[in-house]
Amino acid sequence: MPHYNLALVVLGIAILGVAWLPSLLKKFPLSYPILFVGLGALVYWLPLELPSPDPVEHTGFVMHLTELCVTVALTGTGLKIDRKFSLVRWRIPLLLVLVLMIIVIAVFAAVSWRVAGMLPASALLLAAVLAPTDPVLAGDVQVGNPGEGREDNVRFALTGEAGLNDGLAFPFVHLALVLVPVVALPLADRLLDWAWMDVLYRIAMGIAAGWLAGRSLSFLIFDLPHRVSINPEAYGFVALAVTLTAYGVTELLHGYGFLAVFVAAVTLRRHERSHEYHTEMHEFTDQLERLLIVIILILFGGALVRGLLEPLTWTGVALGLFLVLVLRPFAALLTLSGSRTSWPERLAISLFGIRGIGSFFYLAYALNEHHFTDGRELWAITGFTVLFSIVLHGTLATPVMNWVDRYHGRLTPVEEQEQEAQSKAEKE
Repeated sequence: MPHYNLALVVLGIAILGVAWLPSLLKKFPLSYPILFVGLGALVYWLPLELPSPDPVEHTGFVMHLTELCVTVALTGTGLKIDRKFSLVRWRIPLLLVLVLMIIVIAVFAAVSWRVAGMLPASALLLAAVLAPTDPVLAGDVQVGNPGEGREDNVRFALTGEAGLNDGLAFPFVHLALVLVPVVALPLADRLLDWAWMDVLYRIAMGIAAGWLAGRSLSFLIFDLPHRVSINPEAYGFVALAVTLTAYGVTELLHGYGFLAVFVAAVTLRRHERSHEYHTEMHEFTDQLERLLIVIILILFGGALVRGLLEPLTWTGVALGLFLVLVLRPFAALLTLSGSRTSWPERLAISLFGIRGIGSFFYLAYALNEHHFTDGRELWAITGFTVLFSIVLHGTLATPVMNWVDRYHGRLTPVEEQEQEAQSKAEKE
């Protein structure tokens, strides 16, 4: 019980911090995830006998906790995109997912295998784990709240990419599992089954189930209340219903739940776009997401001081730095070379390939499905890469996004708040 009560105190302080810190840090080149990783490292460094944060020891728990966090984040991400879906309007996010991500996976897997000497299955798994950008920790570089209007090419591209690639990276995780040596089936049969089931069927089912869920929930949210008296105060929980229903049903049908949740949220956003319920649902998911982020980042910080990076070699460090500093930026610039975005916008999009909670989920999922002899090394490289991404991108997010706003001739969020406060004071 003392350990439980101590955990409640730490969690309570952390939740209070996550409620205040985002607004307090808007003026500074610092994001709150950095502070919570530090808080987790501090409390686990002290001799407090807190529960073990080892992700290898608690693979199932890590998988489900990160799964829930990413799922909630995808709902919030889809709900705040104002731009209607079409192949033309969404061309840049689709390029980043369908072209850039595949380039990153192919090159990074080849380098991990041929240069770093990893086994083929481990090299591909590491590439699939680290290739997708994260919807959880990328809030500072994404579009604003529903109807806010802050949806330039940079923010929209990064938001759409983070929403889509968490589902579309899954086939490559499954491909890595296919490459693990087993006796059951010949490799050719396993690859054929992967192409049909893990690529075609699961993606198609994720899109179809997400669209159907979005349409069905749109009726329940916006049309049904005109016919039946429903208490509007309960609509904050509708976002959770969207999340759990779309994800659970799609997974039961063996589709990609992450993809379905994002598609459902984007579909839901199309209906009565100016309705206040969109804002209420987004605010609810944002608060729930922050709660889950607090728990995960504290455990991540604890894992860092409890030996998560001990198996890390200089080769692993080089792989992480290569991905974040070289491969993602240059591959993104190449992918966007034929787009209509300006060079400054391409540079900003290319820079923010944020890695985070989604990478933890994919790795935990794969290690829960199959035993990898180098599992701890994979966790070490992933942990280092995510930590480096949190520090680098968390430091650059505010100044770069402020520069993007000034490039487009608008005020930064802080300047807008100051102007609104000044106008209000003058009226009073």
